[in-house]
Amino acid sequence: MATIDLIVLGILKRESLSAYDIQKLVEYRNISKWVKISTPSIYKKVLQLEEKGFIKSRIEKEGKMPEKAVYSLTRQGEQEFEKLMLEIAAKSIRIYLDFNAVIVNLDGLSQEKQDVCLANIESNVEQLKSCLEENFLAKEDMPDVPENGMAVLEQQLILARAIETWISALKKNDGNSGLDNTET
Repeated sequence: MATIDLIVLGILKRESLSAYDIQKLVEYRNISKWVKISTPSIYKKVLQLEEKGFIKSRIEKEGKMPEKAVYSLTRQGEQEFEKLMLEIAAKSIRIYLDFNAVIVNLDGLSQEKQDVCLANIESNVEQLKSCLEENFLAKEDMPDVPENGMAVLEQQLILARAIETWISALKKNDGNSGLDNTET
């Protein structure tokens, strides 16, 4: 997947890191909240990128710690990074919200079960928004947090707030929202 490639290459463009350190950075920056990326996919991706010649590894040993592979970008990797940046930036934007699969099928449930589904989605959006707000407040005055990272965090917070507003409106409109109240 090109997005994961771009994330890994972009991290390694800034500094050489082990796969573990890349994974920790992905967690710290909450990248998995806005890009589908998992811990196993990072380790797998690092090996694939090395096979393709985009990154290279060297073995390091610190004190009594076990040896670890530290990865850095190759010239070919820098070219791939730039290519992916241009390709992905030129693609049409898609926003995937998994809960929309529930929304489009709400009319297959009783009103009571529709309300439960909406309440669950609303609760999850509220949790996401709270997490994003905490993260934003914690990082907004940290000098080592990149400005573009803060921009993405702010984007996600705005989106969570918009979804929260939308769900409130959907619940207020109840039967007028275009949802049937079909019993099942």
